[in-house]
Amino acid sequence: MRIAVAGGTGVVGAHVVRIAADAGHKVRVLSRSHGVDLVTGAGLDLSGIDVVIDVSGSTSPSEAMSYFESSTHTLLRAEQDVGVKHHVALSIVGAVEHPHGYYAAKALQEQLIADGPIPWTILRTTQFFEFAEQKAVAVWRWAVVAKFLSRPIAAASVARRLVEIAEGEPRGMTPEFAGPDELRMADLARMVFETHGDQRGVIELPLPGKMGRSMRDGGLLPGPDAEIDSKSYEEWLADGAH
Repeated sequence: MRIAVAGGTGVVGAHVVRIAADAGHKVRVLSRSHGVDLVTGAGLDLSGIDVVIDVSGSTSPSEAMSYFESSTHTLLRAEQDVGVKHHVALSIVGAVEHPHGYYAAKALQEQLIADGPIPWTILRTTQFFEFAEQKAVAVWRWAVVAKFLSRPIAAASVARRLVEIAEGEPRGMTPEFAGPDELRMADLARMVFETHGDQRGVIELPLPGKMGRSMRDGGLLPGPDAEIDSKSYEEWLADGAH
């Protein structure tokens, strides 16, 4: 199978590329570092591609809405032009129920895909283990982490599921996918810092507004029908954060 991975150099995308290639698929990476602009379509070539997996994202929360609107339209048009048969996209648990900020942009992306011309599958997942350290803001000897209750999951597990979905038929909305344990991001940060010998203390900061309330009160936890991955945060750390 010939798979194009939009955002193939990112946290999940790099795993998708590796796992798909190891499974024997021919993989084409769609990213700026590979000469492709997903917003304008410059350098975008989907000729011969069977499935597109979109795990791309905006690095600027303030530009997320325009990014996902433009990049999704660009990808779907290009897929239609060459006859791509399946569009697979990664979304976030809670995006539709709590459409604020970045989540609102992901909700828009979901709607555009559902209304678009290409048969599709969307996988919603919880936050990634990797985010606990990546999203921590350094303030002198401290690390500030948003107060966030989640069931975080390994990015590699998400990538594996996305490749499995790409190998099958379009399914529309699939069950949510989450990690095995309900944890606060601040606790994840403390554990990963300890593992890496980082002496910084962790400050948990409640964010304001409706989105902040959803984050800290469990509004972004998966529903009862979610599929649960088996890999715990402790196992992920012990495996070298893979």
